[in-house]
Amino acid sequence: MSRVLIIGCGGVASVAIQKCCQVSEVFTDICIASRTKSKCDDLADKLRGKTATNITTAKVDADNVDELVELINSYKPELVMNIALPYQDLTIMDACLICGVNYMDTANYEPEDIEDPQWKEIYEKRCKEEGFSAYFDYSWQWAYKEKFEKAGLTALLGSGFDPGVTQCYCAYALKHHFDTIETIDILDCNGGDHGYPFATNFNPEINLREVSAPGSYWENGHWVEIPAMSIKREYEFDKVGIKDMYLLHHEEIESLAKNIPGVKRIRFFMTFGQSYLTHMKCLENVGMLSTTPIMYEGREIVPIQFLKALLPEPATLGPRTKGKTNIGCIFTGKKDGKDKTYYVYNVCDHEECYKEVGSQAISYTTGVPAMCGALMLLTKKWDKKGVYTVEEFDPDPYMEALSKYGLPYEETFEPVLVD
Repeated sequence: MSRVLIIGCGGVASVAIQKCCQVSEVFTDICIASRTKSKCDDLADKLRGKTATNITTAKVDADNVDELVELINSYKPELVMNIALPYQDLTIMDACLICGVNYMDTANYEPEDIEDPQWKEIYEKRCKEEGFSAYFDYSWQWAYKEKFEKAGLTALLGSGFDPGVTQCYCAYALKHHFDTIETIDILDCNGGDHGYPFATNFNPEINLREVSAPGSYWENGHWVEIPAMSIKREYEFDKVGIKDMYLLHHEEIESLAKNIPGVKRIRFFMTFGQSYLTHMKCLENVGMLSTTPIMYEGREIVPIQFLKALLPEPATLGPRTKGKTNIGCIFTGKKDGKDKTYYVYNVCDHEECYKEVGSQAISYTTGVPAMCGALMLLTKKWDKKGVYTVEEFDPDPYMEALSKYGLPYEETFEPVLVD
């Protein structure tokens, strides 16, 4: 029997909440909280009578530590599931420390205001020392490790699909199939079609900032940074077909480089259609992806936030989207002194996801692992004090939960490698 506070009520949170309600013997009580309480109320009304989980709702500003502390102290959860925005990771972690509650999220911290002088000074130092310039990195949350250890609390970072499941796949491969892993290629393919000329499958502000940034990969103990979208490969994905994919910087590379002993290279690829890339480049060229405020008719606006208001809301794409996703990891390495290759992946159907929980597969493939990560913490199958990423825990119970609750894995031992 567990009380859980879930912060966020967007597309991913909606999936995670519905999946929690499918495991009501563990998630006996949940409180859904966000800035817009009416969204929480609507989802709670939809679920009442369909689950044994007791659902309440609350209004909270996740940027405000005092509001978070007040809510946590009044609800008294065993776990706070942060499924809001990565901008809010640190304030929610602060509140959890004050209140003595375990924490988890689905993506690592990045700042909303990249012009903030305090953040910028630390960021520029990190760029120089580490060699990659993405706005998001784990250092801000890893800095909480000793605080969580001393408080006897656990913080689980990045229990989505990528990051999250991809890191579990790495731990699983190392535990069951390799003595040493030499290379990891993470491939994220969305073969879905929503019918719009241009839309993003998750928060446009986060998505477009990530895709338009320089790419980078880990090789021989250091970062190699490249211009955005400058490395392209073609790959044939099981049940999806041949797709163009591009090398991006992605957060799990940073933790895997630290936690997979002796790995020589880690890359992350994501598929994009030409229409998406053409639209994005045009928007970038005219300044619409900028996070720097500008004055317009006497008021200050942030261009990318204005663009977000114009684009289709990702949560509305579910009924329109057809096709499948295919996300997984290709490994090379050694087992018993011999070369070995291995590919583990999940294929998820957009239309099947919509039938089950009213969302497209992008939200589903993040929301299910969020619930599974929470399940690991609440059942004490993962029980280490401090701040950790998914690959630092036993992968087996997580893999079992993923398969049971909607994301079964497939594998091959003779994959086509990415050159």
